[in-house]
Amino acid sequence: MRLFIAVNFNEAVVDSLAGIQEELKECGMEGNFTRPENLHLTLAFIGEYGNPQDILDAMESVPFEPFSLKVTGLRHDRDLYFARTEEQPALLSYVRRLRRALAEQGIPFDRKKFSPHITLIRKVSFRSGESRIPDVTPDVEIEVGRISLMRSERGKRGMIYTEIGYVLKREKDYM
Repeated sequence: MRLFIAVNFNEAVVDSLAGIQEELKECGMEGNFTRPENLHLTLAFIGEYGNPQDILDAMESVPFEPFSLKVTGLRHDRDLYFARTEEQPALLSYVRRLRRALAEQGIPFDRKKFSPHITLIRKVSFRSGESRIPDVTPDVEIEVGRISLMRSERGKRGMIYTEIGYVLKREKDYM
């Protein structure tokens, strides 16, 4: 089972990101646009792993408080085009603690440096042949109060991402 841990978005955020994708198409960009229902922010990519409950246990061991993110701009790296989010301290702290919990439980994950982004297009090309970054200014605020464990499967129309578990903010213990 191919798994990853992510922040999924509400309908308003998905609509805003899909609007940015439409603007990019109008600027002459082509490629494999991420389907709106698949837009997310990956926190940890697990890959093939047979026991999702182990991952959920690790996720549940890492408390977090809700936080907000803001999309700060658009970038491209080789043939990927993505929306960058601010490097919000609460997000960076949560990802660090989450990855530590995965490692402590022996769950393998991609250990690349975390760089918060939302993939908008893969295999980007430009109709005109010129590789310019379109002048699109994103204005997207993301409220994070839930972290999801996702399954990735190849379907007839591309990848299908299905939430198979989640954690919500944990209430603080008061004495």
